[in-house]
Amino acid sequence: MLRNFSRQADHIVSADPAAAEPTPVIWFDLLNPATDESRLVEAALDIAIPTRDEMEEIELSARLYQEDGAEFMTMTALAGLDGDDPVKTPVTFILKGESLVTVRYADPKPFETFIIRAKRANGLVCTNGETVMLGLLESVIDRLADVLERVGNEIDGVSREVFRSKAAKVNKKTRDLQSLIEQIGRKGDLLTAARESLVSISRLVAYHAALETPARKVAKETRQRIKLLQRDAVSLGDHAQFLQGKINFLLDATLGLINLEQNQIIKIFSVASVAFLPPTLVASIYGMNFETMPELQWQIGYPMAIGLMILSAVLPYLYFRRRGWL
Repeated sequence: MLRNFSRQADHIVSADPAAAEPTPVIWFDLLNPATDESRLVEAALDIAIPTRDEMEEIELSARLYQEDGAEFMTMTALAGLDGDDPVKTPVTFILKGESLVTVRYADPKPFETFIIRAKRANGLVCTNGETVMLGLLESVIDRLADVLERVGNEIDGVSREVFRSKAAKVNKKTRDLQSLIEQIGRKGDLLTAARESLVSISRLVAYHAALETPARKVAKETRQRIKLLQRDAVSLGDHAQFLQGKINFLLDATLGLINLEQNQIIKIFSVASVAFLPPTLVASIYGMNFETMPELQWQIGYPMAIGLMILSAVLPYLYFRRRGWL
């Protein structure tokens, strides 16, 4: 799908190519583009649009480069951030002259949010393709900031559940901790994807800022926006790394609690085996078939053996309770 946007009163409006007097397009938005749509944009700007395989390459030389008088910049965007299973997708920005081309194969929410805001009469100011790109990056960063805030609150909830929850039964608590490990794993994957996206944005903005030359004059306001984007991307990346550290701590703590619960179960079996060892010894002695065993002829031999077995089991139990082992 190809959507064209032109400038009207410093805001973007949908451009109609069939209009009698078409206005210059400042933004070509290619979403899952067909071959004829890509060729149409290539002919309009005299550029070669990268393929999806080329966009997914991770080396910097394939993501950030100049060709045919245009800047090609690819970042890693995230779609489906409302859940814990985001989808990573490459988004390429192509700047040539006053026009911007975006090539993407997913529909991240920040794109639609930006379009709605930029079309308002009192919304974002978009005078050329560069300001449109900066507005899109700001929208993406705002979305990632909201996600990091949500994940941080959820991590605090998991922390409270790990360290302050009390369960009546050991097996129930162990099952709860196992479900928490799954939650922690999903949060960790989400943070990793968010941090990767922020790093790609930071590199893209740094590359774009480094290309400023005397022939390409940049307004002071635009330079300030670029600096703010760099600062926001770096600070959010640091925050994502901090949250990742909390995730790792919670994972280690949860695994440690599961080990403690399992050790408690093994401890109960160990104490029980020690407690029943003396009665077993007594029963073994009086179960032997020797000819000379005076106790076999006693009238009180049987109740004495039973009492001795009970006493030998109760005394270790009382000792273990007093030492706090049970």
